[in-house]
Amino acid sequence: MTVVTRFAPSPTGFLHIGGGRTALFNWLFARHHGGKFLLRIEDTDRARSTPEAVEAIFDGIRWLGLDWDGEAVMQFARAGRHAEVARKLLAEGKAYLCYCSQDELAAIREDQRAKGLPMRYPGIWRDRDPSEAPAGVPGVVRLKAPGQGETIIADLVQGDVRVANDQLDDMVLLRADGTPTYMLSVVVDDHDMGITHVIRGDDHLTNAFRQYQLYKACGWDVPTFAHIPLIHGPDGAKLSKRHGALGVDAYRDMGFLPEAMRNYLLRLGWSHGDDEIISTEQAIAWFNLDSVGRSASRFDFVKLTQLNGHYLRQADDARLAALLVPMLESRLGRALAPVEGDRVRAGMAGLKDRAKTMVELADSALFYVTARPLALDDKAAKAMADPAARADLAEYAALAGALGEWSRQSLEDAARAFAEARGQKLGKIAQPLRAALAGSSVSPPIFEVMEVLGREESLGRIGDVTGQAPPSESTAA
Repeated sequence: MTVVTRFAPSPTGFLHIGGGRTALFNWLFARHHGGKFLLRIEDTDRARSTPEAVEAIFDGIRWLGLDWDGEAVMQFARAGRHAEVARKLLAEGKAYLCYCSQDELAAIREDQRAKGLPMRYPGIWRDRDPSEAPAGVPGVVRLKAPGQGETIIADLVQGDVRVANDQLDDMVLLRADGTPTYMLSVVVDDHDMGITHVIRGDDHLTNAFRQYQLYKACGWDVPTFAHIPLIHGPDGAKLSKRHGALGVDAYRDMGFLPEAMRNYLLRLGWSHGDDEIISTEQAIAWFNLDSVGRSASRFDFVKLTQLNGHYLRQADDARLAALLVPMLESRLGRALAPVEGDRVRAGMAGLKDRAKTMVELADSALFYVTARPLALDDKAAKAMADPAARADLAEYAALAGALGEWSRQSLEDAARAFAEARGQKLGKIAQPLRAALAGSSVSPPIFEVMEVLGREESLGRIGDVTGQAPPSESTAA
């Protein structure tokens, strides 16, 4: 048997982070078994489904790196097929027409509520002759569900879950206007798409009982179910807007890498021993539903951020630079000059060691592409307020400008010799140097910064704060 899974979001907004995890689990399970991962957009809510939301879902799944097989299925386009199945069940006597009005149904529910009974449709038209139907009133099509025994779902996460059939009523398959209901559409689509495993949130577990009955009525094989516990916020409550950004696109905008998100979402409810850092390749090799827990997991921004820092340090410098350039251009309101882009790429190794998100990386890289003269932060301005520091800096600049080789090692050696000749520690010249070159008291290793900035830019920035014209490049040995 070829394993076929699916992710079936409703396009009524962004791709929720919980939906991202569901998509990931389906994708991993399919890839682990060499099967197929399909995508279906459940766009039957026409009032709320928009092309923008559909594209946002596609974009979010692509950003997570979850490639799907074949073309995405649009559920609304298959409404005719869904209705065809309902009419076939009606013809076979496995479904029936119900002519109860909305007022009648409301009265039934109110009576059940007053008596403390479960609110279920009591099957009024189940065995009545359609000839008794009121004239001109269209009926809804209801499934003739079994009223005796029990339905058992052999769930790969929850174990065997049972419900007495008399607790389930005859659900509507086709509304009075002929449109199919969610339950019907899902079952028909899953059957027609050849879905073997339905992996989804445990908030759908109650739906599984009704869907099971519909599969049986149609004479179709029932897929294997696996219902995953939901994600909760840090306070243990169901994840909601008050816990922060929930869309996958928001996490991208906050500067998280897709590989870090995959790793983090994988560990929300699934485990492999004590492993925390799990590559995508390892995840595909190891993933199974046996290791999915039954308890809700808690989303922790701190852990996600720490994990993202790990992946930033491991990421390819050229790739990070390509991601960073548009962020820097957005902040500056202009395109980067070629030399500025070169600086970002050359300085990436020193920048990424100190950042935990792409936003932090952009913050720390901004000084490389800021036009002269740099604005100094408070600590940098304080360091440059000392006339002796400015004098030392100007003297060191003259020494550095005369170096034949402009490299971090030669610049550091010159600075050490400069400090030792004055009986000072290296920091005595390094801190004013950092203030002048970065406009801050924090930066990557300062001699690395000088190498990345290059001779002309470094000496120019030093001259801006010392008031001394930079030495001419012609003085270099």
